[in-house]
Amino acid sequence: MIDDAKIRSYKAPTMRDVAAAAGVSLAAVSLVVNGKQGVSHERRERVLKVIKELNYIPKGRQKSVVGTKIIGLLMESLSEASRSDGFYLRIVSGIEDTAYELGYQVLLHVYRPAIDPLNSIRGLMGRDVDGLIIANDGDITPNVIQNLAEAGIPMVLVENFQNFPIHTVTADNFTAGRVMTEYLIQLGHRRIGALCGPEKYSSLRDRMRGYRIAMVENGLPIDPSLQPNPISGNPRKGYVQMQELLALPRPPTAVFAVSDRAAFGAMEAIKDAGLICPDDISVVGIDDVRDSAYITPPLTTFRVPKYDLGKTAAAILHNLTLDKSIPPARTVLLGKLLVRKSAAPPRQ
Repeated sequence: MIDDAKIRSYKAPTMRDVAAAAGVSLAAVSLVVNGKQGVSHERRERVLKVIKELNYIPKGRQKSVVGTKIIGLLMESLSEASRSDGFYLRIVSGIEDTAYELGYQVLLHVYRPAIDPLNSIRGLMGRDVDGLIIANDGDITPNVIQNLAEAGIPMVLVENFQNFPIHTVTADNFTAGRVMTEYLIQLGHRRIGALCGPEKYSSLRDRMRGYRIAMVENGLPIDPSLQPNPISGNPRKGYVQMQELLALPRPPTAVFAVSDRAAFGAMEAIKDAGLICPDDISVVGIDDVRDSAYITPPLTTFRVPKYDLGKTAAAILHNLTLDKSIPPARTVLLGKLLVRKSAAPPRQ
């Protein structure tokens, strides 16, 4: 857990701190920092090691960032599949483009549970960032977010909703799940499976909530056997979940997936089982990632405004740097249904 007291009381290390920790004179540290001769190899290595451990930034480098406006972007480490589908790349592009227009530079920091991100950024820059954007939740838990918020730095969450007052920008994930399920119901499907995602992601929980509400409102039963849990750590979660549905005595006639990536896995499993999508089983997703329009068949999905999520978050953060007293609010961006070829009426 991040120690918020340490976050608030952080003081950048000085050359004197390096000298004391390395057991050498200030002159020796100065020679090492400035790349000059006159220090033995053993002492030089010791000084360099302490500089790294203390995250010491020489004054010249500290001055180089004074006056430069910096936005920190904190994200969890993404899987290879998450990086390749382009979802978060579009969000980051929206942040970067808008930040640049507003006169900021963006510093990306990948979250590691054992490392305090603010102290890590301070060690790199010699000072705090002007604001912080946290994209997604997952490994970045509510406790971590609360501790970071208590440092007093302007902060905005993207695709991450918490039950405490903090500025947030999200897609309308509940509506996305509801709209996609209702679309399948309108096509005539009644036995509709759902491929859920890890519970640690608030956006995926909201999408599943939309699915369940749509089923209830249309008088359809919520069958637990039609909602297989994802297998933790498996990069082909959608494929494995779809195999579980196909093994049922009565497989569903349609499947709602909480993400396009899960939908891709489901469609592959359907094909490997000798079935055809959508003739045998319809599949829909949410996100509209890069490959959604180009797979076979093209995926019917819900477009999430990814670039606009990043753009809006950067604009809100800029306003917070000017006026920290702006009351916390949740900004929800709307998306839309994209009808393609992966869903059709069930066979009679």
